[in-house]
Amino acid sequence: SHTENNRAIKQLLKQIINRGLDYSKGILVISDGSKAIKKAIKEVFGKYHLHQRCQWHKREDIVSYLSKEDEVTYRKKLQRAYREPEYDKAREKLLNIRDELRQINISAARSLEEGLEETLTLHKLGLAEEFGASLGTTNCIESLNSQLGRYIRKVTRWQNSGQIFRWVACGLLESERRMKKIRNYKQLKKLREIIMLTLKIKNTKSKSKVA
Repeated sequence: SHTENNRAIKQLLKQIINRGLDYSKGILVISDGSKAIKKAIKEVFGKYHLHQRCQWHKREDIVSYLSKEDEVTYRKKLQRAYREPEYDKAREKLLNIRDELRQINISAARSLEEGLEETLTLHKLGLAEEFGASLGTTNCIESLNSQLGRYIRKVTRWQNSGQIFRWVACGLLESERRMKKIRNYKQLKKLREIIMLTLKIKNTKSKSKVA
């Protein structure tokens, strides 16, 4: 259920924080738009977070309502809109697409409207050009999950939770060797500064432990 998922996600986030994640200078959270995830993020990180909704998940949800022919057309249109580096231009293109979709499929248009601003968080920060490719979608974690799945899929019988933890840890270490750096990673300091400015964070105490 939504409540159970929210509880599990909150516990996971708190465990990560207790392992050393410091979000006192703000944090950019990228998610697929799940209500349980959004609620947990808000409850755990509060005013110290910004939310970037995955553009890939949003795009695919929109085109899922369309015919095969329209699906191809509007997937390309949505991609072009999200590739616009400036917020105003990207938003204008998305709203124009919404108006077109209203004449074709109202459900697709409503899907585009829902959470539209959250898909443009990097655009509003003025960082879509630098970090859109790496942080505009959840592809970074999806890729890791895929690699981990390939590593452990041959295990058909788990003896206990300790065995699961060991295999997952080994799988992550193995996957790490093939992971790529975030595009424009040398500009991450700029991302931090803009997040702090946007959230109006000045001198803050460390938030690396939660109850």
